[in-house]
Amino acid sequence: MRHFGYMSPAAREGLFFREPCEFSADSPASLLSVALGATLYSPATRPTLADDVMKQAARGVVSMVLCLEDSIDDAEVVGAEANLIRQFTDLAEREPTGAGLPLLFVRVREPGQITDLVARLGPSVRTLSGFVLPKFTEERGSLFLEALAEAEAACGQRLFAMPVLESPELLHLETRGEVLQGIARCVDKYRDRVLALRLGVTDFCSAYGLRRAPDMTAYDVQIVGSVIADVVNVLGRADGTGFTITGPVWEYFRRQERMFKPQLRRSPFLEGSAEELRTALIEHDLDGLLREIELDRANGLLGKTCIHPSHVAPVHALSVVSHEEFTDAQDILRPERGGGGVLRSAYTNKMNEVKPHRAWADSTLRRAEVFGVARDDVGFVDLLAAGLAT
Repeated sequence: MRHFGYMSPAAREGLFFREPCEFSADSPASLLSVALGATLYSPATRPTLADDVMKQAARGVVSMVLCLEDSIDDAEVVGAEANLIRQFTDLAEREPTGAGLPLLFVRVREPGQITDLVARLGPSVRTLSGFVLPKFTEERGSLFLEALAEAEAACGQRLFAMPVLESPELLHLETRGEVLQGIARCVDKYRDRVLALRLGVTDFCSAYGLRRAPDMTAYDVQIVGSVIADVVNVLGRADGTGFTITGPVWEYFRRQERMFKPQLRRSPFLEGSAEELRTALIEHDLDGLLREIELDRANGLLGKTCIHPSHVAPVHALSVVSHEEFTDAQDILRPERGGGGVLRSAYTNKMNEVKPHRAWADSTLRRAEVFGVARDDVGFVDLLAAGLAT
C-alpha cells in the first residue's frame, strides 16, 4: 500500500517533492498509526462487502472498518457475522497475500465476538488487521483487550485494537477525569496492541440531544470541543506516553462524484483565494469538512473516521505535508541544532524555535513519510483535483 498509489508515477512525480512511502499490514505499528488516514466505515450487512473493499482500495482507501455495532440493527447481528465470514473468505481467495487490500478492522459489540469471529475466520484471518472497540472505558476495555490477546494467541497473528472513546461518562464533567485516567491505565497496559484511539463525537452529541450543522465543526460544539481537548491532554502527549488519536466522523455528504471544477487550482487556506473556489466548496458541503480537518490537526488529531467515500480524498489531500512545513521540520531537526536556539524559516515568514518546535517537527516528518511532501508550487486543491481525476 501507499497513499496516492492509485495515481500514475508521472502524476505523483508532478505533485510530490517527496513521494509517500510504501507500507503493508506487517509494517511497524508506529508507521501504521500515522498511515490510517481516512478510515472508511461500512455496515457488515452489505452483501457486496468484498467487492466494496476491493473498489475502495483501488480508489486510495488504506483502512476500513466493517461494522457490527451502531450501523446495523440489533436483529441483524447474527446475519452480519455470517456475512463477514463469507466476505473475508472471498477476500482471502482473491488476495492470497493481502497485498491488494486495505487494513481491515471489525467493529464489534461485545468482547466474546472477538474470539468467536477469529475462530470462525480460520485461514482468512490473515486479511484481518484488528478490531474497533466501542464505548471504551477501563472496565469494558479490559475485557475487550483480554479477548483480543486471547484471539491473537489462538490465531498466531498480530491483531490491533482501536478503542472508541464515546461513553457518556467520558463526556460528563463530574466523571471525565476519573474515566480518562482509567482509560489511560488500560491502554498503557496493552500499549503494543493499541494502534490508535478514535473519538465517537456522534455519541457525545447524542447525550445532550445535539447535532452539528454542515457549516459547523465538532469544535464549534463547545461541550464536544472540551472533551476532545481533555482526551488529547491525557492521551495524546508528545512525550512518548501518548497515542495517535483520530479525528471525529463528518456526517454530511452529497452523491456527486465530481466535486470541483477542473480549473480550480488554489488552496482555500491561502490568502486571496478565488471566491469561485469558496463557492464551489460550500455548494458541495465540503467547506465545513475542510475546516474540521484543519482543526483536527491543530488540536493534535491525525486521520479521520469517514462514513462516505467522498470524504476520503479531502482527508488525504490535507494530510500531505507542504514543502514549507517539511523545510521547517528539517531545519529544526538538524543535528547541529541539538543545543536549541532560534532561526528564521527558509520561507522567511516565521520563527522556528528549536526546542519547543522539536516535537512538532518529529510528527511532521512522520506524516511526511506516509503522505509525502508536496512540491513548493502544489497546494491542497491540486492534490484533490488530481485524485478526483484519476
